Amino acid sequence: MQYPERLDRYRGQVEAALEQYAAAFNGPAALREAMSYSLRAGGKRLRPTLLLSTCDLFNGDGHDPWPAACALEFVHTYSLIHDDLPALDNDDLRRGMPTCHKRFGEALAILAGDALLTEAFHLIGRSYRHAAPAVGIALTAELSEAAGAAGMVGGQVLDTVNVDPHAPIMAVEQVHRMKTGALIIASVRCGAIVGGADEESLAALTRYAAHIGLAFQVTDDILDVTSTAQELGKTIGKDAAQHKTTYVSAWGVEKSRAYAAELIDRAVAELSVFGDRAATLRDLAHFIRERKN
Repeated sequence: MQYPERLDRYRGQVEAALEQYAAAFNGPAALREAMSYSLRAGGKRLRPTLLLSTCDLFNGDGHDPWPAACALEFVHTYSLIHDDLPALDNDDLRRGMPTCHKRFGEALAILAGDALLTEAFHLIGRSYRHAAPAVGIALTAELSEAAGAAGMVGGQVLDTVNVDPHAPIMAVEQVHRMKTGALIIASVRCGAIVGGADEESLAALTRYAAHIGLAFQVTDDILDVTSTAQELGKTIGKDAAQHKTTYVSAWGVEKSRAYAAELIDRAVAELSVFGDRAATLRDLAHFIRERKN
């Protein structure tokens, strides 16, 4: 499945917005170059697209979604830079390009990740503090919780430090809900917050996001054994080499595919209350399951 046309339009808009923000980075030239290198490396831009698509469900109060959308991509990019470091996943390739530490060295890669994370909160703070301070506070709370010890960083710890080659699948699922799912949930919830969603809508969208976040990781596990490094733009087979439990190692490819399909069906069902307005979110859900990279 190719990226659906309407989603590709979002991606083009996200690329333009990221370029604008990257051009305004402050600090030493070497740091700005390393930050921009990873931020401009491409990708699906799934998280900002989820935020923008969710925001579009609501009439809202006219709050600008773009700072929040780009801040999410800053955080995601920081996480990729740090995940690729020798102390963690030790990857040489990301999105078909040399990883940040291979291009700039470990020290500058670490600092570029630090700067992108910090810049994300700076962007939210300066963008919403006057026009919509309550929205800015809510976005900061969502993003910091999703990215921190109870979310992405905590999931990375469980995946890297407490590795159990015989871990039950429920333990693996918890890792993925934290490491991958938390930021995807935050993307949707932040879009709903900017859009002015009511509590009932926010709850349904949170459940939708939880399902697609887990489906994303199940599909990743499948692609890790069915695709090539050229197709994925990154090293394949690393989980197997490290003897980690994955959905595929525990269940096999076909059962894992069936589970991903079940998760997507659950996600799409949560969108029924929004009718045709949620067509883009439905397309995103199906793309997550059917993607090839």
